[in-house]
Amino acid sequence: MSDDDDPDRATGRPNSRGKSGAPGRAGARAGGRAGGGGRNAERAPLKPLDAAALERMALRYVERFATTRGRLTDYLMRKIRERGWDGGSTAAPAEPAELAQRMADLGYVDDRAFAEQRAAAMQRRGLGARRVAGAFREAGIDEGDAESVAPAIADRAVESALAFARRKRIGPYGNGEGDRKLHEKQLAAMMRAGHRFDLARKIVAAPPSDTPESMDFD
Repeated sequence: MSDDDDPDRATGRPNSRGKSGAPGRAGARAGGRAGGGGRNAERAPLKPLDAAALERMALRYVERFATTRGRLTDYLMRKIRERGWDGGSTAAPAEPAELAQRMADLGYVDDRAFAEQRAAAMQRRGLGARRVAGAFREAGIDEGDAESVAPAIADRAVESALAFARRKRIGPYGNGEGDRKLHEKQLAAMMRAGHRFDLARKIVAAPPSDTPESMDFD
């Protein structure tokens, strides 16, 4: 499940209309008793968050999603902006980054494991190291964790580029036809997918093959 989803987002209410589209009797009676409010009445505003509520929200989030400290921090900050903070006169101010770090210390958040899994999944789809690096920045992966998985990303570079070529019928997976203009478009596509220029050029220039070998492009 993607951690871009919001576990705190309210779901829609079921439709109480009948087959004809008119409100049901119970809804009409309730609306009459409430002075015309019924389903259209505004919901009461949510209470501002405090430290305990923020921690419960963080725990609920990490239970549902594989995430990073950066994304968890951003999520908690957004919730504070939406609902406000009930710090009181003596309570400490909200510290979403410290709470996210505490979740990491407890083992509920693991940036390195997230980076390893995200990189492997992207490379299986045929995306190269530059696209992976962009995903790391978006997810808030710090430089240390990114560097720790860089060797594995480099080891899969050829395999990933060939996966992209297979999907797009480029080079060894093509039919051998095409002019310089087509090859330039294919090269540009591989570059947009995040692959190195020298590797992409080798693959685009390769003749069709039933069994392309990774070692041919190292």
